[in-house]
Amino acid sequence: MKIHLLGASGTGVTTLGEYVSKTLGYPYFDSDRYYWELSDPPFTIRRNPEERDHLIRVDLSGHTDWIFGGSVINWGEKWPAEFDLVVFLWLPSAIRIERLRKREAERYGAVIFSDPVRNQQYREFIQWASGYDTNTARGRTIAAHQQWLEKLSCPVLRLEGDLSVAQRTERIIEKIKEYHH
Repeated sequence: MKIHLLGASGTGVTTLGEYVSKTLGYPYFDSDRYYWELSDPPFTIRRNPEERDHLIRVDLSGHTDWIFGGSVINWGEKWPAEFDLVVFLWLPSAIRIERLRKREAERYGAVIFSDPVRNQQYREFIQWASGYDTNTARGRTIAAHQQWLEKLSCPVLRLEGDLSVAQRTERIIEKIKEYHH
């Protein structure tokens, strides 16, 4: 089973992916690991798309079952056919943005407030993430995700609202059982 998890930043894709991975024993692969080159500060240098896709192919090739988290809606036409199940996560913007503010502060500490460059990056990130539901963010918006989801031929499970990780996992397992019947 090849599962793809996606949603706006702050919806819990990575947390859910890692939990479902442990529950089902499927390896979890996070798109950020492929999309971004290692850098300091992190998430500032985009990887070449050909190299990104090659790295993903190499990692996925050794597995029959896997979970891939993160949006690939602008990564080319080949991706929609890769998945057996797509899980779309949605949360109200206020919850997402509060999660992101907390996560960024925990990850990076005071430097995102004290260093002018890092503070600018932090503020731009929060502004970008805030534009998801209003369709004002570049690239990843609710409208772009909806359009991409409509093109898929595999089942799509929409998990909306502030469900627990266990509740989300239970619904994914139920959907997998439907798939195998």
